[in-house]
Amino acid sequence: MANILIVEDEKSINDLIVMNLKLVGHDCRQAFDGKEALVALDVFLPDLVILDVMLPYEDGFSLMEQKVFENIPVIFLTAKDSTSDKVRGLKLGADDYIVKPFEAVELLARVEAVLRRVKPAERTFTIDNTIIYLDQRTVTVEGLQVELTNREYELLEVLISNRNIALSREKLLDLAWGYDYFGDTRTVDVHITKIRRKLNFENRIKTVYKLGYRLEI
Repeated sequence: MANILIVEDEKSINDLIVMNLKLVGHDCRQAFDGKEALVALDVFLPDLVILDVMLPYEDGFSLMEQKVFENIPVIFLTAKDSTSDKVRGLKLGADDYIVKPFEAVELLARVEAVLRRVKPAERTFTIDNTIIYLDQRTVTVEGLQVELTNREYELLEVLISNRNIALSREKLLDLAWGYDYFGDTRTVDVHITKIRRKLNFENRIKTVYKLGYRLEI
């Protein structure tokens, strides 16, 4: 997992980002203005910075112009949604640009995508006696390879990326099947049942009453 610095002046948003990142295993450090961001860098070496644009003292664009985060990937997080602002942020070297308001699952997906680009080491996820090789798209249970269909694997990867977070059946359909899927949400239940059985995840994939599922770590 990664060390992530969150530079956001709205405490409720900062705390929400930290909560979601910690749920999936990241180590976080908070800063609430440009000056605190500079201080944080003296004691914390981040693998990634999530940076608000509109900050007290030193705004996000200014920090990027000063190359404060040189050689550290940056995701801008801001309410400034004009094309010119996005272009400016990307030209300053940001790896991504997320506009508020945002969904937690979108933020986690963007974070994972950036980290995958900058930390290309083989990605594996281990739980109990199961190892998921995320780049090879293979799974072993007690050392023996288990065959998953493409859809089962994609659903499993969504659960892993959002572990400890409750996801509705509709959200799971969107993330694993795509927005163009018009089938019944009950197909999620069918695939979850198969994944539980194949990977011995009966006690790991929890049913969230009247909502959906959560992979509990």
